[in-house]
Amino acid sequence: MLLYLTNYLAQFESGFNVFSYLTMRAILGALTALVLSFVIGPRMIKKLSVNQVGQPVREEGPDTHLLKAGTPTMGGALILTAIAVSTVLWADLENQFVWIVLFVTLAFGIIGYVDDYKKLVLQDPAGISARQKLFWQSLAATVAAIALYYFARENGTLDTATALLIPYFKDLSIPLGVLQIFVTYIFIVGFSNAVNLTDGLDGLAIMPTVLVGGALGVFAYVTGNVNFSGYLGIPYVAGTGEILVFCAALAGAGLGFLWFNTYPAQVFMGDIGALSLGAALGVVAVIVRQEIVLAIMGGVFVVETLSVIIQVGSFKLTGKRVFRMAPLHHHFELKGWAEPKVIVRFWIITVILVLIGLASLKIR
Repeated sequence: MLLYLTNYLAQFESGFNVFSYLTMRAILGALTALVLSFVIGPRMIKKLSVNQVGQPVREEGPDTHLLKAGTPTMGGALILTAIAVSTVLWADLENQFVWIVLFVTLAFGIIGYVDDYKKLVLQDPAGISARQKLFWQSLAATVAAIALYYFARENGTLDTATALLIPYFKDLSIPLGVLQIFVTYIFIVGFSNAVNLTDGLDGLAIMPTVLVGGALGVFAYVTGNVNFSGYLGIPYVAGTGEILVFCAALAGAGLGFLWFNTYPAQVFMGDIGALSLGAALGVVAVIVRQEIVLAIMGGVFVVETLSVIIQVGSFKLTGKRVFRMAPLHHHFELKGWAEPKVIVRFWIITVILVLIGLASLKIR
């Protein structure tokens, strides 16, 4: 929105041309989201506390979690507000990718909001049933997947948009064709639920989301730049550079939320935040053609999800548990690791995985 204003003002004062630079708008998007989080955060936490929108605690979980009971949740609304406002202010609103990413993020946020509202406000422990939640997630993800496929076909970039790139290998990819719609669906829904499963400790999910989101912003920038993409040997996809603004806003909003979510947390993000952020990572990775790299950089989310699958499968098949408790972060807690130690170590692992993912830009 402000891009149009600054472009108009540049006719009278050349200094406004600085706002046409993508990197400048990304920085401003991150700062806007961060400031919005700091301004809105205390008011939102106070309102959630007054309305007694408190977090329930699993009785079978670690005893230390009992202290978390009643902590305000649904704080993901703060993240979504900051991301949406910042993106609309600083991104090019004529870019189709921006609207697809915003659609996915807000659609999954609405699903999470309804689930949280039923659980916390209406006191319905079941919230949205797993079947209903998957249905609405599938609907939103499928709409986005079909839209991306359609736009790629209309723009003549279908071959690039439907090729699954194999990182660390030059010119190695798997042509998927129409199966790309299914892959897009899997990554959006899969990472949405993966981040949701990881969101069990103070700041555990949000910092890896910021790190991975920031790295995806780098991929978006170079993928959308014909010179950088040619030099690095990655496919050029026109228009993806604008996703950098969204990723920067996500990072800024995430850091702003972490200010209140860091141990001991003043607020939790709830499903409204976790589902939407995971879906956002998934759809951005698909747009910039880095699905496998997302699985590497988001390894913490992947392993947390696998730990639940393994635990459930093992118990159903053998009656025995592989972990003391799933998701995996609870396993380490029950082994005696203090909560802050689990959190920071998972952050460190994510930093390492993000660097490995970024290395794929040069190792080919």
